[in-house]
Parts: sequence; structure tokens; C-alpha cells
Amino acid sequence: MAQKRLSVVVTRRLPEAVEARLRELFDVELNETDVPMSRDALADAMKRCDVLVPTLTDTIDQAMLAGAGDRLKLIANYGAGVDHIDVGTARQRGILVSNTPGVSADDTADMAMALIIAVARRLPEGIRQMAAGEWTGWSPSNMLGSRIAGKRLGILGMGRIGQAVARRAHVFGMQVHYHSRKRLHAETESELKATYWESLDQMVSRMDVLSVNTPHTPSTFHLMNARRLKLMKPETVIINTSRGEVIDENALTRMLRSGELAGAGLDVFENGSDVNPRLRELENVVLLPHMGSATVEGRIEMGEKVIINIKTFDDGHRPPDLVVPGML
Repeated sequence: MAQKRLSVVVTRRLPEAVEARLRELFDVELNETDVPMSRDALADAMKRCDVLVPTLTDTIDQAMLAGAGDRLKLIANYGAGVDHIDVGTARQRGILVSNTPGVSADDTADMAMALIIAVARRLPEGIRQMAAGEWTGWSPSNMLGSRIAGKRLGILGMGRIGQAVARRAHVFGMQVHYHSRKRLHAETESELKATYWESLDQMVSRMDVLSVNTPHTPSTFHLMNARRLKLMKPETVIINTSRGEVIDENALTRMLRSGELAGAGLDVFENGSDVNPRLRELENVVLLPHMGSATVEGRIEMGEKVIINIKTFDDGHRPPDLVVPGML
């Protein structure tokens, strides 16, 4: 008799190749509309499936997990960040959680560098000037930006993405500095030509550009708070391609408006898609709709990792990308 196939619910639309492979392997329910599930719909899905494949738009908290059915044994997250999942409660209820680490490091680092250049060289302003037909010709004083070669880049969080940013920044001639929960091994530090700062306060006060590349955890919420933002030089540019909650967005907005910071490039926001309207008004800010990992190749690789995690679990083994509370 053929073995019963796992019941898998996918909460958002995934690349076609990934969905096709999921159909081949499992009894899968897909979200054809790509509209985020309501809380009630998500709760219902968690009662009737063996495996849930959520994304960062799905909040799976203690209350949701308390109502999950006995069938649910694996939450195979489509994405590296798991701050939207109560991993500790899931483990207590015997539900494993996996993610897709490492896939988007290069794509996100590319976006961080793109934002550094876009803010420093005022690219969006130039694009708007051309689109409006306002450009009247070259001028020695028109659209002057800042050179990035020779500038000090501080990287907050030197994991996979932070290291990928460091490699790119070095090619552009930037001086690389970093603060991280754990210092890199000496050989890695030497390879990246990166200077470690034990004190985050001291580092941010001396940088020309700060790139935020740390995950959102209880300990990193508002890590860049009003006090720490005020330590930065008025000429500093801040870039965030990690999680919006790491920066106090209201304090950042006030300082950008008052000229206490030179500019910002933001791909993520503290309240998700609810972006502070005052940020939209600022010429010295580049805003992107969470595009850091948005490449075809990256999204397919994420899906492949999800499939490997589910298939390994189905075969009776530990998913290779298992998340445990101690990792957070």
C-alpha cells in the first residue's frame, strides 16, 4: 500500500517551479490568489495540515499555536527570518520549525550597496528630475552627491549578509568596520579587512555609513534607538535591509527631517507596509518595497530549501535547517 502523502498548506504564492515540485511530492494546498491569509484562515489551516509553509506576512504566535491541530508537526518557513513565529512555543507543542538561511545573502547585500550608492549619489532625485523634464543640461553644481570610496562603513550584524556587504564595500574602496554579537575568527576578519568594534556606541559615532544587517529579536528591537541615532554624525547615511524593528523609525524620521542625519536607504519598515508618511516626503531618503531578496533565482532557491526540509522530515530525519530557540 502506498504511503499516505503529507498534507501541506502554503500561505502565499511561490514560484511556479516550486509549486509544481510541491504538487509532485505532497498533498499540497496552494494560495492561488496570493492574498495574505486572514488570522482565522491561517488558524483553520493549522488545524488540518501536517506541514505549514508560511512567510513573513503570517504571524504565528502563542495563541495561534495553542489552537493548532494535533496533525501539525512542521512549520517550514519560506524565508530566513523567523521573528513572526513563536519558535519556543512551537517546540513545546512538539512542532518543528525550519527556515531557509543563506539563500538571500548575496541578493540582499547587492541591495544594500545599491542603496548606499543611491543615497550618496542622489539617484532618485536625478531620476525624478529627468522624468519631470526639468533637466536643462550639465552644470558644475547640479545634483552633487558624496563619494563613497574612502568612507567608513559600519556594519551592524556580521552574519552571512553582513559579510557579503563587507566584500562588496571593500571593492568600492570603503573602509569596513563592524559590530556583531560574536566577533569573527581572525582569518575571516583579515580576509574581509574588517575592523571590529566591541562598543556599538563608539562605532556608530565614527562612521560615514551604517548598514543594518541584524535580525529582529527581542534583544535587537530598537537597537538603533533615539539615543544611539543621536551619536551619529550629521553627515552619516543609514541603510537598513534587515528588519524595520531594529531602528526606532519615528526617531529616525525626526532626525532626517531636521538634518541631524544626511540620509537613509530603507528596504524594510518598523510597521511593515504601513510606512511613516513623513518618510515619503524626504528628498534624502530612498524607500524600497522590501526588495532585498527579490530575485527569481533567490526565490526559487528558497523554495528548494523548503522542499528539502519537508522531504527530510517526511523521511523521518531532522530537517537540515531546523530552528531552535537557542539560535535566536
